[in-house]
Amino acid sequence: MPTKTALVTGASSGIGEATARKLQALGFTVYGASRRTDRLADLATDGIRPLAMDVTDDASMQSGIDRIIAETGQIDVLVNNAGYGSYGALEDVDIDEGRRQFDVNVFGAIWLAQLVLPHMRSRRSGTIVNISSMGGKIHTPLGGWYHGTKFALEALSDCLRLEVKPFGIDVVVIEPGGIATEWGGIAADLLLKTSGQGPYARQAQAMAKSLKAETSANRNSPPSIIADAIAKAVTASKPKTRYAVGFGARPLISARRLLGDRQFDTLISRAVGMPRR
Repeated sequence: MPTKTALVTGASSGIGEATARKLQALGFTVYGASRRTDRLADLATDGIRPLAMDVTDDASMQSGIDRIIAETGQIDVLVNNAGYGSYGALEDVDIDEGRRQFDVNVFGAIWLAQLVLPHMRSRRSGTIVNISSMGGKIHTPLGGWYHGTKFALEALSDCLRLEVKPFGIDVVVIEPGGIATEWGGIAADLLLKTSGQGPYARQAQAMAKSLKAETSANRNSPPSIIADAIAKAVTASKPKTRYAVGFGARPLISARRLLGDRQFDTLISRAVGMPRR
C-alpha cells in the first residue's frame, strides 16, 4: 500500500507536534508546518519534514502545497491546527487584531483546504481535519473574537463536508477541551495587555487568572489525547463528523445545550471568578 502524506500546521509545539509524531508513527509521510522552521528541528531529526508556512500569507501556503505535491505526488490528510486565542473585551480589541484572529484561525484554514482539494478530488479521497475547540460550541467572558473564529470554523466545516462528500473526501472537526499546552498562558497575556486597564480590568484579571490556572493545572489533558483522536479520524473508513476530546469538553458542551444562555452565563461566570454587579 502506498504511503499516505499528511500536512500538519502549527506543528512546532503542543497539539501540532503531538499529531505530527502520531501520524508518522502510523506510517504517514508527515510535513510539519510552522512560521519558524527552527522550532521544527526536533521533528526534522526524527524524520518529519519541516515546512516553512505562514497561514496568513497566500504565497507561503501555495509554495508549501506545491512542494508537497512535487515531492510525494499527493496529499491525503490536512490538519488545520495553526491558531491562537485573542482575548479582550470587544470594546477594547483593535479591529485589526480581530481581523488577524480570523486570518489565522479561519481564513488560513479554508485557504489551505482550497489548495489541497483539487489534489484530493483527483484521487477521490482525503481527509481535512479542522481543529476547532469546545469554544466553538460555548462562550466565555472576554473571548469574543476567539469564540467567533471557532464558531465560524464549525459552520464552514459543516458546509464543506456536504460539498466534498460526493468526491470521497471527509471533513472532521476536533473540539479540544482543556489541554496542557502554552495556549492559555499566551491568551492570558494578550488579555491583560488589551483589557488589563480600564473599565474591564476586574473581569480581565479574573479571566486571566483562570486561563493561567488552567494552563498549569494537572487536570488538563495532554496534547497526545487530541493526536489520538485525529489519528482515529484519519484512519477510519467512516469517521465521525466531530470529536469532543480533552478536559471538560463534553460536559461543558452538553451544559451549554441543556441550560440555555442565562444559566450557562451564570455557570461560566462563577467558574472563572468573574466579579458580580
